[in-house]
Amino acid sequence: MAIDESTPLLENSKAETKTPLPKTQLGLILFVLFSQPISAQYIFPFINQLIRELDVTGGDDRKIGYYAGVIESLFFVTQAMTVLYWSRLSDYVGRKPILLVGLAGLSLSNLCFGLSREFWALVASRCIAGALNGNVGVMKSVIGEITDTTNMAQAFALIPIIFSVGASIAPLFGGGLVKPHDQWPELFSGSFWVQYPYFLPSLVSASFTAFSFLIIALFLKEVSQRFSLPSKRCGKELQLEIGSAGAQVDTTSSEDASPVPIRTLLKTYSVMLPIANYGLLGLLDNGFFALVPLFYATPVEIGGLGLPPFTIGVIMTTYGIGNGLFQMLFTARAIERFGERRVFCSAVLAFFPIIATFPTMSWIIRVQKGVGLATWVLIIAQLLSWAVIDSAYGVIFVFVTRASPNKYSLGTMNGLGQTTTSLARAMGPATFTSLFAFSKEYNLLGGNLVYVVLLNFLFLLVFLSRRLPELKRDRW
Repeated sequence: MAIDESTPLLENSKAETKTPLPKTQLGLILFVLFSQPISAQYIFPFINQLIRELDVTGGDDRKIGYYAGVIESLFFVTQAMTVLYWSRLSDYVGRKPILLVGLAGLSLSNLCFGLSREFWALVASRCIAGALNGNVGVMKSVIGEITDTTNMAQAFALIPIIFSVGASIAPLFGGGLVKPHDQWPELFSGSFWVQYPYFLPSLVSASFTAFSFLIIALFLKEVSQRFSLPSKRCGKELQLEIGSAGAQVDTTSSEDASPVPIRTLLKTYSVMLPIANYGLLGLLDNGFFALVPLFYATPVEIGGLGLPPFTIGVIMTTYGIGNGLFQMLFTARAIERFGERRVFCSAVLAFFPIIATFPTMSWIIRVQKGVGLATWVLIIAQLLSWAVIDSAYGVIFVFVTRASPNKYSLGTMNGLGQTTTSLARAMGPATFTSLFAFSKEYNLLGGNLVYVVLLNFLFLLVFLSRRLPELKRDRW
């Protein structure tokens, strides 16, 4: 199948009516997807404190950002090295085996992280999690297979809600369950809890991931097995009935029934444009997610807010709940009314007020000599803007999925997207937290150099977002 820059997005039979969502299978996927933010984000409230206690920085708190950024980025570095392999493999062996491997690796890595008392052990545990985990891309492929263009945006709009709920719960138990021997000495009085004060939140995360493994193993149907492997059924009529949705794939040619070569996809403009937008969105968003708790935890005299881990956890939990409600109430309706392109282009503009609030809060806290009402108002404004940005994810998932030349390339497409955003997310925390520490240590632009760099990346994202096409509703 020849593909060039004019290759249209996925298309098949015209969809005139909205297809109901396949609730059971979609619910299982979303439940398991919940394990991703739980495992990734529970460390944020205490990672800076953990680095400080390990004495990696030699007592210089200004260098904490360097090491925290490395720990936060390692998952995405190793994931970027392997996620395309896992996603491509899922096009041939099915989605379910890949999901099970990823969940097992994630659970193991969480346990290792909680038992780590050396910096290298923290590094190793995050590498295990990333290398064995290609689940997010595979889950998006499953959602793409069980939906069509009439309900795809509605399904993908649920993903930010899941991540928001995870973002609300993970920091809460991540910040609230550390050092249980101090908080509940009657229950955690043994020497084990003194030696491993961060094991309890790691155990909670590992347990949920292990439970997700059982759910997938017992109840998830292997959707991709209903597609015959290309090597065995090329050229034959293929028909797929997806759950209760009733969507069908009609007769395909031999070429259409095979995954498109990766090199061909990389040369296709309509494929790479949404992937580039996805990567930049991940770079900025994940950079902010690492920068926000670092800024909140940094001592006031260095230019932060000086908040304790539990307060940071409460803030992030409140944001997660509010963000989930926002996505639930507005995102799908906005997409249906204004279209995917307009929603995405508008959402990314919310990065501007987020950037502006950082130096503004630093200036106010120096004047007021502490966190006052004005600072809390700006924190709320910052988190509200962040909720608007999260609506862009549900849209860009649709763009990436619709850019696939056929359904047999969905795994590869989502693998390319996840590889790109994993690289971006690997760069984001390490780059921006290190740049934050560097800006503060050497007082570059008054300690605000990091925000100038963020603005340059944001301008590029705004430019690329305007190049996305309008999506038609009659394609799949």
